Amino acid sequence: MKKVTSILSGALTTLLTIILLVTVAAVVTTQVTDGEPSLFGYQIKIVLSGSMEPGIDTGSVILVRAVDEPGVYQVGDVVTFQTYEGPLVTHRIHEVIDGGQSYITKGDNNPLPDTQVLEPSMVVGEYTGMTIPYLGHVFSFVSSDVGVIFLFIIPGVLLVLYSLYTIVQALREVDRLSKEQQQTVSSSQQE
Repeated sequence: MKKVTSILSGALTTLLTIILLVTVAAVVTTQVTDGEPSLFGYQIKIVLSGSMEPGIDTGSVILVRAVDEPGVYQVGDVVTFQTYEGPLVTHRIHEVIDGGQSYITKGDNNPLPDTQVLEPSMVVGEYTGMTIPYLGHVFSFVSSDVGVIFLFIIPGVLLVLYSLYTIVQALREVDRLSKEQQQTVSSSQQE
């Protein structure tokens, strides 16, 4: 029973430590890159709408290859671009205008093409085809106030409580061994 308890307590400590380290790494990476986390030179984007479903679901994380200079895209390429209104959008090139001077885009799940004409300079990245479903929900949660409380404070409190529990258990064990030793000494003196 002690072996199982020891294994479980070690696993719990390791899990809480990993959660804390991953959370710290995610927050630091996001802060250092001004909210644009990247992985091995690829930008990580969270999909906020269903316009590209079923291929790219809402709440997914996608990897886009950053574009330094405007490129020429073809029908079918999926690009992430800055809209005039401000938010980033990831849609498929639906039509090429004037040999790549501008583009019409369309979300796969949208019935009509986008009304905004896309200029190559507006493209910030090209979709790599890498999608991780649901992970965007986790990133969004981690960056929220509730997420910070849940992922920083709660694991920290749990680690402290677990440490206190371990200390109490160790003190009880020391007390038990001390009493056994006193009984052994008393027994040997009576003989």
